Amino acid sequence: MRGTPEQPPLTDPLRIGDVEIPNRVLLAPLAGIGNWFVRLQAKRHGAGLAVSEMVSSFGLHHRNERTLRELMRIHPDEHPVSIQLFGHDPKVMRSGAAIAAEAGADLIDINMGCPVRKVRKTGAGAELLRDPELALALARGASEGSGRPVTVKLRSGIEAGERSGFDLAVRLAEEGGVAAIAFHPRAATVGHKGSPDYELTRELTERVEVPVIVSGGLKSAEAARVAYEESGADAVMIARGALGNPWVFEQLTGRRSEPPDRAEVAAELLWVIDRAEEHLGTERAGRYLRKFYPWYVEPLGVEPELADELQRNADLPQARRLIASLAAPAASL
Repeated sequence: MRGTPEQPPLTDPLRIGDVEIPNRVLLAPLAGIGNWFVRLQAKRHGAGLAVSEMVSSFGLHHRNERTLRELMRIHPDEHPVSIQLFGHDPKVMRSGAAIAAEAGADLIDINMGCPVRKVRKTGAGAELLRDPELALALARGASEGSGRPVTVKLRSGIEAGERSGFDLAVRLAEEGGVAAIAFHPRAATVGHKGSPDYELTRELTERVEVPVIVSGGLKSAEAARVAYEESGADAVMIARGALGNPWVFEQLTGRRSEPPDRAEVAAELLWVIDRAEEHLGTERAGRYLRKFYPWYVEPLGVEPELADELQRNADLPQARRLIASLAAPAASL
């Protein structure tokens, strides 16, 4: 138990195991989104660490070609980088973690908080809160296989009002050898509804010796600052608050105080399109990017017709032309 030391600023470095993170503002794992260029984008804008979208330990263990080619791709400028794995078999987790480390992961994170039914029904994600011994075995397996610091991301419990996630977090820190805990203080069954219990996060921070990273409800820089202060955590982890808004990392690290202008948003989205095409090829990137466009263009108040055209019909050349037009003053659109 470490008590309540004075909380450092978010711009101070953070050490997780033997890995030094340059600041305390992290990108959360974003399922189906957090590939190498999304992580690189966060790093470009000031994130100290970016965590990958969750990757199947079984996919790695069985050396699935697409998993290895796409999900294990790490850009040299990402480091330090964390790869998040999910699964329910300690031996497979050990193997998968070894492969992730070989690919260049500086840290391994294990997902013990995913509330999605198809993940939980396999015994992975938040379902691990029901089986602490298995959860501990997975953490130990990942550590042994990778030789890297292992972190765990988990919810406060499965059902509202229970603390199985809190109790497991304590055991992971004290018995499982994990180097940090990312804690989302809401139950798995409530998803993103309701208010996160930052007081419970503070209780965890005071209970364990390893860094505690607060997650959940951080939709803006101001919300992240409030959560950091109220929780007493060692770092913040931004998830949905970073979608279409990588500038949140600049705001939290003191590099920016004002929101981006239209030209900045257009330039950033064009950068995303270029990287997606590089990663997936023209045809797949065109489909993949449709979920990205609203995150960037809707806050600008563009005409519904333009937003609809981007999301439904635009191929990449057309998307580039439409987005370039966003750099113009609003009155001329």
